Amino acid sequence: MEQERQWWTSQLAADIHQSLRIKELKLPTYKAHSPQIGMRRYFSDLLAVLSNRYQLCPAARHLAVYLLDLFMDNYDVAVRQLYVIALSCLLLASKFEEKEDRVPKLEQLNSLGFMCSLNLSLGKKDLVKMELLLLETFGWNLCMPTPAHFIDYYLHAAVQDGDLHNGWPLSSLNKTKAFMDKYTHYFLEVSLQDHAFLGFRPSQVAAACIAASRICLQITPSWTTVLHLLTGYSWDHLTQCMKLMLLAHDNDVKQANKSKSNSPSGQSPLQPQAHPSPSTVSCSTLIQPSSGSQQLLFQTGVYQQHLTQHSTSVSHLHMLGESQALGPVGSRDYLQSHHTGLLSGSVSQGAFPSFPSLTSGLGSSLPLQGPISMQVALAAEPRHCLGLSYGGGYLGSHHTFTAGCFDR
Repeated sequence: MEQERQWWTSQLAADIHQSLRIKELKLPTYKAHSPQIGMRRYFSDLLAVLSNRYQLCPAARHLAVYLLDLFMDNYDVAVRQLYVIALSCLLLASKFEEKEDRVPKLEQLNSLGFMCSLNLSLGKKDLVKMELLLLETFGWNLCMPTPAHFIDYYLHAAVQDGDLHNGWPLSSLNKTKAFMDKYTHYFLEVSLQDHAFLGFRPSQVAAACIAASRICLQITPSWTTVLHLLTGYSWDHLTQCMKLMLLAHDNDVKQANKSKSNSPSGQSPLQPQAHPSPSTVSCSTLIQPSSGSQQLLFQTGVYQQHLTQHSTSVSHLHMLGESQALGPVGSRDYLQSHHTGLLSGSVSQGAFPSFPSLTSGLGSSLPLQGPISMQVALAAEPRHCLGLSYGGGYLGSHHTFTAGCFDR
């Protein structure tokens, strides 16, 4: 435990985080241009289910969905072909993020139920062509940060000894951290389900997962100076993203309660939910040991108070269409001013060991300005996959594929 804490507070971990923050500034712009965007939720859920089946890490799962999002955003693909593309994205992501023995085998993918029902079979040659097409589309660069790449670094600082629950000190720090871990990964999965979250930077989504979890667990303060310094985001930077997460959580809770009320009286109350919300676990155990069953004690709408007490401009967040960008991450002066405040004693030293500052080594060359208007874009309009001939978008060379698996 102590060794793990030393790792997350080390300069190496801070350098990796800094490198990921720089890389996320160069991510391609997502425009939501796909004609098949209505099928996006289905295929993201499919990749999530397959990732769980093959026990892939969250980074591989999020990268697979992100690769599929970018590809769909730039090509007009038939629904039948999307299955093959989705599996290819999963294979590429797992090869990049996982150990070799965790990468799904081609025989396993071909034996899946939907592949058999659709009479689809992915051959080795077709798979190589598909992977080459995907790699060429992404400029042979799969090092694309996702929220899953930031979450562990932020999660380590998500709960501290000085935090309060309903105004009372935490009776069990380890138990609170366990609840925080469940809630955070729940919100991390929520961010996969709606393409609106692609309008935020990945680090921003990860930080919002922490903040939304603290709200649901009724931990105060909702956002600490330590988290502010570690992530580089203030409460106002996260409000818009948190709003989407908490609305999804509220809908999941209502759906779970509705399913529970409609269940037969003789059936066990612990029914599987349509969506794996952690709210089925009691938040009261944060303060005192549970003497009975752990049922939901979530107060509907409690997060609205937290949002309004920190920000006066929440009313404009109700329109999803306006959530494509959030304000600047913050300039170096902005980060340095809070770094100075932390060192000057605004937070007690016993609250949390100091992290290496995000601003260390950033230099003046890091463009932290603006929302997520990235410098690299794939294409302005979707392109048809028939007769694939493409070049120059990412690489200077020109390359052509026959793309037999795209035949309609």
